[in-house]
Amino acid sequence: MKTLYLSLLLLVVFSCEKGKTTVDTIVINANIYTVNNDFGKAEAFAVKDGKFVAVGNTLDIQNEYEAVTVTDAKGQTIVPGLIDAHCHFYNLGLSKLNVNLVGTRSFDDMMKRVIRFQNDKKTNFIIGRGWDQNDWEDKNYPDKKLLDQLYPAVPVALTRIDGHAMLCNQAALDLANITKDTKIEGGEIKKENGELTGVLIDNPMELVEAIFPKPTKKQQINALMEAQDICTGLGLTTVSDAGLDKQVIELIDSLQQAGKLKTRVYAMISNKKENLDYYLKQGKLKTERLNVQSVKVYADGALGSRGAALKAPYTDEHNHFGAMVIGTDDYENLAKRIEAADYQMNTHAIGDSAIRFVLQTYTKVLEKETDRRWRVEHAQVITDNDFEYFKNENIVPSIQPTHATSDMYWAEERVGAERVKGAYAYKTLLEKSGRVALGTDFPVEKVSPFLTFYAAVARKDLKNFPQNGFQKENGLTREQTLKGMTIWAAYSNFEDKEKGSIEAGKLADYVILDKDIMTVPERQIPYIKVKETYINGVAQ
Repeated sequence: MKTLYLSLLLLVVFSCEKGKTTVDTIVINANIYTVNNDFGKAEAFAVKDGKFVAVGNTLDIQNEYEAVTVTDAKGQTIVPGLIDAHCHFYNLGLSKLNVNLVGTRSFDDMMKRVIRFQNDKKTNFIIGRGWDQNDWEDKNYPDKKLLDQLYPAVPVALTRIDGHAMLCNQAALDLANITKDTKIEGGEIKKENGELTGVLIDNPMELVEAIFPKPTKKQQINALMEAQDICTGLGLTTVSDAGLDKQVIELIDSLQQAGKLKTRVYAMISNKKENLDYYLKQGKLKTERLNVQSVKVYADGALGSRGAALKAPYTDEHNHFGAMVIGTDDYENLAKRIEAADYQMNTHAIGDSAIRFVLQTYTKVLEKETDRRWRVEHAQVITDNDFEYFKNENIVPSIQPTHATSDMYWAEERVGAERVKGAYAYKTLLEKSGRVALGTDFPVEKVSPFLTFYAAVARKDLKNFPQNGFQKENGLTREQTLKGMTIWAAYSNFEDKEKGSIEAGKLADYVILDKDIMTVPERQIPYIKVKETYINGVAQ
């Protein structure tokens, strides 16, 4: 016993003499992209209480710190926890309850999926999402005739992939009290020869969505947990959910407080009276994993459904300009209310007319403000000299690179050869604003941040089309892209002081990759795998 005691005493004395600081975790021999101000690299870091306490080379970290857990990365690449600056986290999970129509190649293909789903589930309301007529040989909108034959008594609502058009059968239209005489501002109820086709664009969709069966609390929890599994598996540690209601936000908070939901959520509240009345009065809500201080607003529709508001008519539809989905006076009054509450305004704006109006309103309302970081979500088609508005420190472009590679096959048909030059112009936006926040808009697009990275850098699809990239002059460098998915995304959420880079004092959110994302051949970027995702220094 005396010998054992003496040995322990010597060990304690030796440790004290060494003066090492005890931490929770040390990672050594890594290829670390810190994404600090210098975009510096490191080999090692130490983590304690969920934060980085030191970042440097392996020898220095080992000499200064000791830990129970020491991870030898063996040269693997580590980047800050990835942030999706614009997505629909909750809806990703909910989508698993409905018919998945993503990737359908024709109307018949879509109907086969609907039939299989209903034969299996036998639901009393068929809901689906993901079709895109631009991917079909017949690029015209479908109609409801076959749905009416197959499901005369079961309501059916099938939403387009962008969430801005919907195909309904007559049973759904009847339940929503939509007739050929119904008038709704900010959208369109499609008719042919005076009869309803079943296609609704933008605001009229809300009448049908209002009668959707409400998910149970158990389904909501399962949706959030399933979304978390998908996201952490792909290296996402923070998601910015673009439009949530109070009840869902409170559910997210409760799951996070209970330690079940580890993903950090930047929750933009949906522009609804009950949400605004509560949150704008209560003020900002900030916990370690939840941040509520912004409002998601829609200015117009989407380009694929020809709902985006353009200054001049669509090239492929005579005398059609798209539409604003909110009145101009209503929008300006809302902006003033959000500004007075010290909240952030994040506006979906895709067409050049909508974007100009949003930018002019931001500039006017924030004239005497600084560092408000109001976001233009998507910012897809910009013409004339409107890029100049982004020189304002109060305005941040929030863009989704995979929209460019999804839309490139038909974008020029919509807006013509001249206007398309100012579409998906990510490099120009970066040059004007100094930052771009990058996201996916999932489940509109696939969740993978590596597809985002590839689309931003290569401007190609997975078949290497087009050979020289889609308007490659407006692509981003790898460094710019990684910043857009980490520190700049954090900035757009007012969180750049606490996350977005691997630096002492910041949250220990990081991802280990199987390839070096900064040097791997371009074609391999989409196939990078996540070895491990860490939140607060804990593997997920």
